[in-house]
Amino acid sequence: MSDSVINHIVARAPSPGHHIRFFRLGGIETVELTDFHARAGRLALWLRELGIDRGDRIGILAANSLEWMLLDVAAIRLGAVSVGFDPAKFDTDTGLSERYRLSVLFTDRTPTAPGSRALGEVGPAAARARPGQVLEPLVYAPDDVLSLKLTSGSTGEPKTLTAGVGSVDDDLRAVQEMFAHGADDNLLVFLPLSVVQQRYWTYSALRWGHDVTICTYESAFPALRLVRPTVVMGVPGFFESARRHIQARMGDTAGGDADGVRRNAARQLFGDRIRYLWTGSAPAAAGTLRFFTDAGLPIFEGYGLNETCIVAKNHPGAHRQGSVGRVLPGKQVLLDAEGVIHVRAEHPVCRGYEQAPPGVSQSVFAADGTVRTNDIGRLDEDGFLYIHGRADDVIVLDNGRKIAVRPLEEHMKISPAIEECVVFCPTQTHLVAVVSPAVEPIGPAEERAIAEQLALTNAAFGVDEQIRDVVVAHPRFGVENGLLTSQLKPRRERILDTYRSRIHDNQGSIHAVRD
Repeated sequence: MSDSVINHIVARAPSPGHHIRFFRLGGIETVELTDFHARAGRLALWLRELGIDRGDRIGILAANSLEWMLLDVAAIRLGAVSVGFDPAKFDTDTGLSERYRLSVLFTDRTPTAPGSRALGEVGPAAARARPGQVLEPLVYAPDDVLSLKLTSGSTGEPKTLTAGVGSVDDDLRAVQEMFAHGADDNLLVFLPLSVVQQRYWTYSALRWGHDVTICTYESAFPALRLVRPTVVMGVPGFFESARRHIQARMGDTAGGDADGVRRNAARQLFGDRIRYLWTGSAPAAAGTLRFFTDAGLPIFEGYGLNETCIVAKNHPGAHRQGSVGRVLPGKQVLLDAEGVIHVRAEHPVCRGYEQAPPGVSQSVFAADGTVRTNDIGRLDEDGFLYIHGRADDVIVLDNGRKIAVRPLEEHMKISPAIEECVVFCPTQTHLVAVVSPAVEPIGPAEERAIAEQLALTNAAFGVDEQIRDVVVAHPRFGVENGLLTSQLKPRRERILDTYRSRIHDNQGSIHAVRD
């Protein structure tokens, strides 16, 4: 593994002149990457003093911060396994250390649980010199474990899987080949660092020499104006919110230069250095993708799962609208008779879940590590991958007709009044949509906009695909009320449970326009 990104980070200090920044609403903390790497080495020595050894697990339950990334890179340099916990979903008193076999759990909350320590210890430990102490040479093999992943938990208790070094290396090399991040780049990351892929961009900075800025989701928009990134990594929900911000800045452009006004408003929000935008994790609305491209901010959609890492990605020079890109080197997409996507990798993420109910691993992972994604898709003649929805989200009507709900949901979300949409079939005879409005409280104008979009969607689809009624969610879908995952994907089963009576009764619904 002479070209291993992870082994390079372990063995070599980064080139000077590049920085990692941590944006908070109170200001920006800037650390040169060479200093960051040295601090992580000193922190690794401190962790070793605590009794942490190669293969031991270090839990981190905290908001995005300098200390978070220092712990993660220190774990890499020590050969320990990082385990990130989304602070929106876990607390220290839920038996995390025992459940996930942690040697230590660092948290930015009060460390009351056995085996937990204050995140505030990390900074001083990373700053303290340890003369005469050195880290032993460490080399990773492709199957060695870098981190423990927790699934998003959109259906029940999160499952766990180990992320192999080889799979991380493959993804990082492929992304660098596609996007050529270099000295002038500054990548903005604001999704939780508990998601392994969000840490990729720090690894990339340490390996290839560019800047990276980390903040929280809540501070992402203020960070854009001050940091002036060249690349923004975000989920579709973030870009849909950004689209509404830009449209609000545009005002009334009737009779004027709408394209010019849009580009100017986009630059005011994102800064004047954007090279491209990256989105994935959930389906992006076609209208949102077009909006940003027309605003002079190229946006590239990709596809991947926790179980597969990145599978496909659009990028400059290989971009096809409607697709999620070409399949990455080292990955292979196989389609079964039902059109379900299976992913085979040269270096699989892992070969099964570590913690999951009986039979779940066998239903997802084949013996060779091939993953059944449960997504339905197709490959075109040029190797671009298209996703049509989830196998679980295909509705079978009482007449035997199969309906894929994702195209309906995406069409409904074209309206600026609709932030999210989930379609259900309560009696196998008709469809009902639950929509999360863009603003609250909704008034007559918003109700009219939702009703108009419902009419447009029904006009665009066939007789069996008509949405009869719309339930407007209140409150809106959110992470805090459990209706969105931490990556802003709708929790379909929880939404159904929450609005079951209104879906079945259609009380207070916006009704479809009928002849």
